[in-house]
Amino acid sequence: MSRTTPDDTVGHIPSTAFRADVVELVATLDGDARTADDPGYAEACAGYNLAGQRRPDVVVTAHSASDVVEAVTFAAAHDLPVAVIATGHHAMRPLVGGLLVVTSAMAEVHVDPEARRAVVGAGARWDDVVRRTVEHHLLPVHGSSGQVGAVGFTLGGGLSPVLGRKYGWGSDHVVALDVVTASGELVRACAEEHAELFWALRGGRSNLGIVTSMEIELFPVDRFIGGGLFFDGEHAQAVLDAFTTATASAPDDLTLSLAFLRLPPVPGVPPLLAGHFVLHVRVAYLGDAEGADRLLAPLRAAAPLLADTVEETRAEDFARIHEDPTDPAPFSEETAMLAEVGPAAQQTLLDFVGPSSDAGLHIVELRHLGGAFDVTRAGAGAIVAPSAQYVLWVVSIGMPADDGDGSAEARALVETMQPWSTGTRYLNFAPDDGHPERSFTPADWSRLQRTKAAVDPGNVFRAHQPIVTS
Repeated sequence: MSRTTPDDTVGHIPSTAFRADVVELVATLDGDARTADDPGYAEACAGYNLAGQRRPDVVVTAHSASDVVEAVTFAAAHDLPVAVIATGHHAMRPLVGGLLVVTSAMAEVHVDPEARRAVVGAGARWDDVVRRTVEHHLLPVHGSSGQVGAVGFTLGGGLSPVLGRKYGWGSDHVVALDVVTASGELVRACAEEHAELFWALRGGRSNLGIVTSMEIELFPVDRFIGGGLFFDGEHAQAVLDAFTTATASAPDDLTLSLAFLRLPPVPGVPPLLAGHFVLHVRVAYLGDAEGADRLLAPLRAAAPLLADTVEETRAEDFARIHEDPTDPAPFSEETAMLAEVGPAAQQTLLDFVGPSSDAGLHIVELRHLGGAFDVTRAGAGAIVAPSAQYVLWVVSIGMPADDGDGSAEARALVETMQPWSTGTRYLNFAPDDGHPERSFTPADWSRLQRTKAAVDPGNVFRAHQPIVTS
C-alpha cells in the first residue's frame, strides 16, 4: 500500500478490512473508536468551532495516554495522517480521512501547592484547571475562556488576559510535557530530556506529537480587579485614543484589550451587544481597587459608558472579563502582531472598522502585550513576539461556504495594518491557511523544520497547520 502524500488526508484502506481492524483497535482502548457508520461518530468529531468540519476514517476518543499510543500505532500501521483536538476551538482546515484523536475525556488535574505546579491532562479546560488551583490560592497563566483546552492554548503560546503582562507567555511556564511521538512512544520532554522536542512542541504543537499531559508553574493569585467597560461604537475614536494612551504607560499588573464588536442578534449574545456596534474594553488588574480606579479614570472619562462591570473578581471568575460565547459556532480568524498603534495606525483601523465604515466583521480586537511579553526567558519555546506591543485579532462568524465576504474582509484588514506589523502572528489566532511559517521568525521556522524531520520523518502528524520539511 503506497504512502499518501503530505497534503493527502484520505486513508487508502479497503473498508471491510479497515472496519475489522477498528474493532480490534477498540479492544485495546480504555476509550472508544468509531467510523462513520457507528452511532456517536458525528458527536465525537465535533468541536467548538463548527467551521472546522471533521470526517476522519476513524475517530478515537482517548481516555488515557495508552489510548493515544494505540491510536498513533494504528494510524502508522494503516498509513493514516493523525490529527488531535481537545475542545476544537482553534480554526483548522476541514479534515477528510485520516485518524482523529479526541482527548477531551483526559481532563484530570493534579496540583502540588508546595511546588506551585500542576499536572494537566490533555483534555482539561481552563475551568477544570482553575477550579483545582484556586483551592490553594494559586492561578495558572490561563486564557480568556474557561471552555478552551489548557494544553492547546499553552502550546500555541498562551496569551493570558490576567497574568500575561506580569508573567509572560503560558508556554514559558511549562515544566515538562508527556508526549506520544510518531513512532508510538510515550516520552517525557523537558529541559533535561528530549530538549529539542520540548522546545519545538511549544509552537509546533500537534505537528510533532500528541501531548497527553503537561506540568506547569502556578502563581499566587486568588483575586483581581476585572471586568469590562462598554461604549457605543460612535465613540470609537475617543475610546481608541484613550486605550492607546493607557497602554503606553500601563504597569505590568494591568492588562487591557479593546474589542470592536458587531455581533448578530442570535441566541447567546447579550442584548447590550446584539445587533449593535459596541466597544468593549477588557480589564484585569492585579492590584487593589483604588489603583484600578486611578488607572482606568481616563478610559471611563473618554465617552459615556453603556456599562461598567469592573470590580473585585474571584480568580475562578476570570471568564467575565471577555464574556466569550460558550455555545459552538462557525468562525474564521485572522491576526497580526503590531509593533505600535500610533495615530496613523489608529486612523487606518478606524477607517476600516469605525462608525462610518460598513464593515461586516464581528470582532476586531487589540490585545496589549508589552511587560513580561517583552522578556525572552531562558529555555523558551518557539513563541516569540519581537517588538510586538499588540495582537490584532479579527473574527468573522459563519460557515466558510457562506462567509466568503467576511473572511476576505478579515484578510484585507490584516493586510491594511501590515505597515505596523512585526511580520509574525500569534499562533493561537492564526488561520490554518497553509502558511504556518508566518507565525515564527525565520530562524525558529528553520529549527522547527529540522526538529520535525528528526522526530516525524514519515510526516504522520500532517493533518493541519503542517510543518513542511521539504
